[in-house]
Amino acid sequence: MGAPDEAGSRPFRLGVLISGSGSNLQSIIDRLHKGAAAADAGAGDDARAIEVSLVISDNVSAYGLKRAQNNGIPTAVFPMDDYADRVQHDLAMADELEKHGVDLVVLAGYMLIVTPAFLERFPQAVINLHPSLLPAFPGGTPIEDTMDYGARVTGVTVHFVDAGTDTGPIILQEAVEIKYNDTVESLRERIHAVEHRLLPRAIELISEGRVSFDEANPRFVIIS
Repeated sequence: MGAPDEAGSRPFRLGVLISGSGSNLQSIIDRLHKGAAAADAGAGDDARAIEVSLVISDNVSAYGLKRAQNNGIPTAVFPMDDYADRVQHDLAMADELEKHGVDLVVLAGYMLIVTPAFLERFPQAVINLHPSLLPAFPGGTPIEDTMDYGARVTGVTVHFVDAGTDTGPIILQEAVEIKYNDTVESLRERIHAVEHRLLPRAIELISEGRVSFDEANPRFVIIS
């Protein structure tokens, strides 16, 4: 991942992919979009601006599209049924993201697995949010799976995306205790609160050039 531009240069541009309500998109908008991060207490004057340049969904009814539009952020919809196969679908998305000059693609509640053809267009520049402490409980129902297993601790992981399912190098993790009287929904609510902090923080670190890979072990992410 390249070093960030010098202070005063163009913003660090995000393309955010969503499928549903977009609550994690909202956390990115509130905490980072167009200088929100620099306004936080303790942020330096030379902090690089972060801009959500495009929000994409596979679902025309996704409420996250409205969240983006309410903040003046361009949106695009790519329904799977409009394309012959997953590769053509993903290449069309990649074309649109490149038109907007994005530096990082963020999967924030995006329910489709992106193809290797898509990842090749954005090498080491696609991240995902997952509601478990990976590598435990990957896949589409991690909260339910964690509770069914009887685990006492779960959490949130932000990781780079590779060709596997939730197997990419981990950037940040935070544990969440599973309480005796938790339901899936009560646990999900507490996990969301952590997601809304952890994902923007990972994006900040990447935008500041503080995330790199160990050349001897590319699965290992170094935070400086």
